[in-house]
Amino acid sequence: MSAPLAYRARKALRGFARDESGATLVEFALVIGLYLMIFFALIDFGRMAFHYVNAQRALQVAARLAAVRSPACDDVPLIHERGVTPQGEIEPNFGTNCNVSDTTCADPGTITCAGDANNDTADEIWTIVQRALPSDAEIGDLSFSYSYDPDLGFLGGPYVPIVTVKLQNLDFQFVTPIGAFASLWTSEEVTQISRVTFPSLSTSMPGEALGRDGTS
Repeated sequence: MSAPLAYRARKALRGFARDESGATLVEFALVIGLYLMIFFALIDFGRMAFHYVNAQRALQVAARLAAVRSPACDDVPLIHERGVTPQGEIEPNFGTNCNVSDTTCADPGTITCAGDANNDTADEIWTIVQRALPSDAEIGDLSFSYSYDPDLGFLGGPYVPIVTVKLQNLDFQFVTPIGAFASLWTSEEVTQISRVTFPSLSTSMPGEALGRDGTS
C-alpha cells in the first residue's frame, strides 16, 4: 500500500471513530423500553391502587350491611343458647350476660361461608360492592364469618356475633403491555406478570341481632 493511500485509510478510520452522529439514536433505543415500562406502570398501578382503596371502602359497607341483615351463612344460631352448666352449679337465668362465665352461653364457634347469589343477604351486598371491584370479580370472592363473642348478648337473647366480611383471591389484570416490557429485564414469562393478586382484605364489626328482630 502506498504511503498516500495508507495515510488516507488511517485518516478515514480516525474520522469514523470520532463520528457520533448516530449516538443519540442508540441511546434512545436503550432508554425507550425502560421509559415505556415506567409509563405503563404508572397507568396500571394507579388503576390497581384505585381498585384497592375502593375495595376497602366496599368491604366497610358490606360489613355494616352484614351486621344488620340475616346471616349469609347457614347454621348461624337464632339466639344465645344455654351453655353446659358444670355439675352442682345452678343454671343461670335467661337474661344473664354471656360474659358472666364461660358456660353461661353456648359457644358455636366461627361459622364461615363463601358468598352465594342464592342467599338474599350475600346477593344484596354483592350488588352494592361489585361496582367498586375489578370487572372479573365474582360473588364467591367474598366470604362471611360469624364468630362468637361472650361480651356480646345475653342468654336467651338474639345471637350477636362478630361479623367479618373478607375479600380474597381477587386478581387485577393489567391493561397495558407492561408485562412484555418487564420481561425484557426479568426471567419471568409475560403471562406470569400480566396480572397480580390483591392481598386479602377484611372488615369486622359486631352484629346487631342479624336482622331477626324485625327492625331491619
